[in-house]
Amino acid sequence: MLLMVPALAKPADVVPPPVEAEPALDLGGPPAAASPTVPELGDRGEFSAFMDSVLNQAVADQSAPGAAVAVVRDGELFFAKGYGYADLEQQTPVDAEKTLFRVASISKLFTATATMQLQEQGLLDLDEAVSPYLGDQVQLDNPFDEPVTFARLLTHTDGSTKRRIGLAARTEAELQPLQTYLSDHLPPIVYPPGELFSYSSHSITLLGYLVQRIAGQPFIDYIDEHILQPLEMNRSSFAQPPPQMNDLATGYQKQGGQFQPVPYLYLNIGPAAALSATATDMAHFMIAHLQGGQYQNNRILQPESVAEMQRIHFRSHPQLPGTGYGFRERRVNGLRVIGHLGSLRGYSSSLTLMPEQNIGIFIVSNSFSGVHSRVLRQFFDRYFPPPPDSATAELSTIDPAQLDLSRFVGTYRDLEYPRHTIMKLTAPLAHIVIRQRQSGLEIQTPSLFFFTPLPNSQLEPVGPLLFRHRDDGTLTAFAADDAGRILYAHNPVFAKMGTYTKIAWYENLWLHAALIATAALVFLSGLWVWPLQPLWRRLRHRPGHIPPTPLVWRTAGGVSALNLVFLIGFPLSFWLYGSWKLAYGMPWFGFALLVLPIIATVLTVAMVAIALWSYAQKEWSWIRRVHYSLLTLAAVLFAVLMGYWNVLGFQV
Repeated sequence: MLLMVPALAKPADVVPPPVEAEPALDLGGPPAAASPTVPELGDRGEFSAFMDSVLNQAVADQSAPGAAVAVVRDGELFFAKGYGYADLEQQTPVDAEKTLFRVASISKLFTATATMQLQEQGLLDLDEAVSPYLGDQVQLDNPFDEPVTFARLLTHTDGSTKRRIGLAARTEAELQPLQTYLSDHLPPIVYPPGELFSYSSHSITLLGYLVQRIAGQPFIDYIDEHILQPLEMNRSSFAQPPPQMNDLATGYQKQGGQFQPVPYLYLNIGPAAALSATATDMAHFMIAHLQGGQYQNNRILQPESVAEMQRIHFRSHPQLPGTGYGFRERRVNGLRVIGHLGSLRGYSSSLTLMPEQNIGIFIVSNSFSGVHSRVLRQFFDRYFPPPPDSATAELSTIDPAQLDLSRFVGTYRDLEYPRHTIMKLTAPLAHIVIRQRQSGLEIQTPSLFFFTPLPNSQLEPVGPLLFRHRDDGTLTAFAADDAGRILYAHNPVFAKMGTYTKIAWYENLWLHAALIATAALVFLSGLWVWPLQPLWRRLRHRPGHIPPTPLVWRTAGGVSALNLVFLIGFPLSFWLYGSWKLAYGMPWFGFALLVLPIIATVLTVAMVAIALWSYAQKEWSWIRRVHYSLLTLAAVLFAVLMGYWNVLGFQV
């Protein structure tokens, strides 16, 4: 509940990252200028020296305790090596062939591959609705006429959002079967299917459940039999924990400048994030997807299916990178590349394919550090420097005076926020602010919202709704309704797909914070009337001399006390507990605290009646009436805000 108590915002090095997410790929600003001589990616010795310099420096800088890299070229393993330590305490070095890492969201590519296998067998049609395959226990809440199809799940255009509470378990025994978990935690469809990109692990978890039902065998077994074994990924597994648990790199999080180990998370969203793999095993997967579905003598997909996975099926704007079936597109130094990113508490990873060059690169580390961004930036700048005339350079800048830039100004919220649970409180962590400048627009990411504040980005117009970032040439597009009102900003931060929606003035965080702060001050006055003032009088006089406080004022004081205890106690308790542990579910004290605003809201209804009744009572002075009315107004306002943030009603 950071928005209620801004002072509780943690410093960047101690704020826990999301338990499971797709990290943004920040390639570190504009590409380097092309060098006179570009080394050829063919000399293994030269490449090894280059990679050693980059990753040894990353480990020395404590960007990560350890990392592994695998590079494939022309259907063969070109380079694989481990760096640093898989376990700091035991001083276990990373071995690219032996050390397992949790690759997080890269797991989604395997679920997508399995879906394409079933499509090849004629067991499903990518363009048909998934609802008939779900069974009786899992229900998809879709209020729109457009159906949720397999293709839309694969492209994250099904219209759902995120769920964070309960996506993990503390022990293997507490893991929920896919059917059980999805029956209680499947997010509703909130956007018309097929219209917007909204990244969601639950969409792919649902896809994994469908693979399980259609194939007629457990998801883990299907992936092992039909993908991992044919690709000779002998050490990799979706099982939790993996069979080779002793070789799993320990995940770390930086706290106070030091790496601290994090517990193993048992994920209920297994098809979206549970794969553990070695760097060399992942090389086999990359080779298969670069060689038309074949690794050595084994084939997992037909070339046509591989081409469909890599082909772009959805773009937010014709000029922006799009998404295939699992693979996401981006442009680096003028080249088209596809891939996926992954992050889990204690791990981060990146898989990048260059289909036209027949090259793939996999990078993984045992910390939430984004080492892959540094490696990829230097890799592309060294071996594939930008051409003199990039694609975006062909777009001519428009005179900003020709556009009404004021209509773009405002606060924007990441479309992927968990809008139906109490975790809506985390939505401001990804707000951005767009302001008008003389030369165009400026995107600001306030430090309160982002764990690691980003530099402001300057945008210059190259079209009526299309802007180019001056620092790296990437594009941001806006979408408007028929009346010209701006609705969305596509790809405004980082070089990745993502949509932000422009919020209304009454949804502004600072407005809500000001209203809550004002209500808290009013509640303090109610708390003084009862119970603090009577208690103070009893401390100074004999109890017999103090008349009892009327019930109506006790009600106002009680509502004030309940709201203040919740306002302070809820964020403070999770500060002490560790907010990331909500991944295990809402703890008992969380439910207990959530009872307080419910009781306060019920009593607020009585306060409204009392406030109206007070104006008919001659014995009430105008000061008492105004004070009670202010207390009632503050209580009503607070209840409305709690409803907006999904605090009322145990929405977990």
